[in-house]
Amino acid sequence: MMTQVKTATEILAMRESGAMLAAILKKLESVVEPGISTKDLAVVADRELKLLGGRAPFLGYQGFPDVICISLNDEVVHGIPKPDRIIGEGDLVSLDFGVNYRGMITDSAVTLIAGSPKSKQQADLVKFTRASLYEGIAVVHDGVRTGDIGAAVQAVLEKHNYGIVTDLVGHGVGHNLHEDPNIPNYGRKNTGPWLKAGMTIAIEPMATLGSPRVVMEHDHWTIRSFDHSLSAHFEHTVLITESGSEILTEMPV
Repeated sequence: MMTQVKTATEILAMRESGAMLAAILKKLESVVEPGISTKDLAVVADRELKLLGGRAPFLGYQGFPDVICISLNDEVVHGIPKPDRIIGEGDLVSLDFGVNYRGMITDSAVTLIAGSPKSKQQADLVKFTRASLYEGIAVVHDGVRTGDIGAAVQAVLEKHNYGIVTDLVGHGVGHNLHEDPNIPNYGRKNTGPWLKAGMTIAIEPMATLGSPRVVMEHDHWTIRSFDHSLSAHFEHTVLITESGSEILTEMPV
């Protein structure tokens, strides 16, 4: 399904959905620490979402068994929360979460460091992957093309010699968790599908300190870097406007 221009009512629901999502990720950030399990974090996410009145679009999506994806260190995306998966000092923790409210879905992700960074290289991976997300968002406007967004993300990641994960991409979002078109984290300006004001997309750069190649683990969900290099992942759901964009999954300043 191609992502559609949303009605005013649908946009309002997505704003509310995105506000819930941002609040829950903020809550999770406050409890991520060495010694906690990834399942403990999933329980917090599930509880907070129910308190706010939203539903979890990840749960049961193509068989996924939990409300949130939590990926550690060399795991790029889709890590399954487990009670025996204990977060260690200096681990990279990627939290990828979605919210369905009044039938409209938002999607967002953030990568944190539990405790103190192990190295400047690790901290920079988080810093600049996040920066690449905002560079991608900065070029969004009515009439933008997917290649424009990908080129902006790519420029930041290539500058820092990171592996750009090309097998995984951003996407349209709103009525469904994943809608067309794909929003790659690489590309050439003035190429790719055109996007219109009123559409909503998820931009989500994924980068590694080594190979851009990824492999699927035996659980058929967790995707990690081929060479076990550290990975970071950031994502926002964005509303395209006439003059730019509105980030729907960001906490208000």
